[in-house]
Amino acid sequence: MHGAKIFLQFRIVDLGCGTGSTLRALAPRLPGRQDWRLFDNDFDLVARAAAIAPPATVTVTATPLDLSRDLEASLDGSIDLITASALLDLVSESWLEQLVVEILARSIPLYAAISHDGRIEIVPSDPIDTTIVAAVNLHQRTDKGYGPALGGTSASFAITRLKSFGYSVIHGTSDWVLEPHDCDVQMELFSSWAATARQTGQAPVDTSNWLARRRESIAARQSSIRVGHVDFWAHQTGDL
Repeated sequence: MHGAKIFLQFRIVDLGCGTGSTLRALAPRLPGRQDWRLFDNDFDLVARAAAIAPPATVTVTATPLDLSRDLEASLDGSIDLITASALLDLVSESWLEQLVVEILARSIPLYAAISHDGRIEIVPSDPIDTTIVAAVNLHQRTDKGYGPALGGTSASFAITRLKSFGYSVIHGTSDWVLEPHDCDVQMELFSSWAATARQTGQAPVDTSNWLARRRESIAARQSSIRVGHVDFWAHQTGDL
């Protein structure tokens, strides 16, 4: 295709790599030889990511790095793509603004996945749901090590900023959907949300009663949850 870039080796930086889920998901879908550089604050997660056995055409380097302070160090050298999964909703506006500046300075595309957008839907509904969801979204905006987190507004903030500088952005929902048979995960999630609600000052009795009703729904195989997330791909207009 006229104007398309040809890469002898596709160089990717994955921020907040965790155990390497983005690498595992994308590497089989990207063409040619790939060089992945993975970064995360958590030493244990980096060690697990480093243990991935990639295809012969893929090289992987996993490095522990305090991304809250050393973002620029992770972007040293030649880069063709930056990826980040389940990261943007944890960072502050100033940190994300810095990332946007670094992307623009290097004219690099960004693929950001699984950013929570604040939507939480629970079936069957309960009178306390609104209070619990509000508490969860409030907690999402507390400091996760990068300053006060953007939480559910992170994807929209990044998309708006990148578009304002002429980037083309494609985005869509990537919701977590838990069905009635996902009992154990639902139990863990509801318990976590109840604890979060208590930490933000919700009445312990109301929260405990809500959790008891939720557990009854799970046991009856009547409970389902949708947690809203957004994925987006941003690149310079005309860049393939």
